[in-house]
Amino acid sequence: MTEINSKGLHGKGRKCVITRRACFSASHQYWLPELSTTENTNSFGPCAISPGHGHNYELIVSMGGELDANGMVLNLSEVKHAIHSEITSQLNFRFLNETWPEFKLSSPEGCLPTTEALAKIIWKRLNPHLPLIAIRLYEQTSLWADYLGNTMSSFLTVQTHFAAAHRLARPELSQTENERIYGKCARPHGHGHNYLLDITVRGSINKRTGMICDLSKLQCLVDDLVVEVFDHTFLNKDISYFETCVPTAENIALHISDLLSEPIKSIGATLHKVRLQESPNNAAEIYLENTDVDATSKRINTVHYQ
Repeated sequence: MTEINSKGLHGKGRKCVITRRACFSASHQYWLPELSTTENTNSFGPCAISPGHGHNYELIVSMGGELDANGMVLNLSEVKHAIHSEITSQLNFRFLNETWPEFKLSSPEGCLPTTEALAKIIWKRLNPHLPLIAIRLYEQTSLWADYLGNTMSSFLTVQTHFAAAHRLARPELSQTENERIYGKCARPHGHGHNYLLDITVRGSINKRTGMICDLSKLQCLVDDLVVEVFDHTFLNKDISYFETCVPTAENIALHISDLLSEPIKSIGATLHKVRLQESPNNAAEIYLENTDVDATSKRINTVHYQ
């Protein structure tokens, strides 16, 4: 008997996580009836403008389990049908505020249809039908939410970018020694990157606003403390921290986490992860806490069906 057959014909009994992608277009408006026009505008900015605005949402549903005798975790036709009937057919080309009862703001239990609230409710509606591991919902390519079934916490990620130059070299070493360690990155005049920065925060969803934290304040913190400071700089010379610390992608990500951790706490969220992509081939990730999302994001037995 072969090693494969000893583990079960067609992989039966082995564990795997699969994902299914689905898309829908919908609009929403951030407006609470108990607030005045001025209060809504101050709280939600352009998102409060009537009659609302729209997005092309992308939904990633992660499911896990053991392979059956056919070599599948689930029948993909059944997965597709469940997502269509429970989610996309109900939301596509709809005004979210008026679609599901969870968003009925005339009720004290109703909340705004934010990305994080929508991800949580999608989980609640799909969970009876599919063995869910995680829900990720993209409102746009630079903003998405993750929900893992924990009633207490959700995750929200904002993505931004900046351009900067750096040189990888330790001042106490000779040029020859630096080139041995860092290669071309040690050349005296440095080189540049277009960095992509993902900031992931964790928190409880407010029962009324549907938000983990004030999104505009979060984006302002990232812009003011990182992007405006780092953009179009030579990190070694323009950022004092890197005068004595080699600005590798790892150290840049760590420094960004130090800059943002306390300010993000002051707006009611917890900084969970900083991901800095230096090039299409290289990225550094800093996890500031140990939660289930770490294990989920690091699973290697994953199949992504388009």
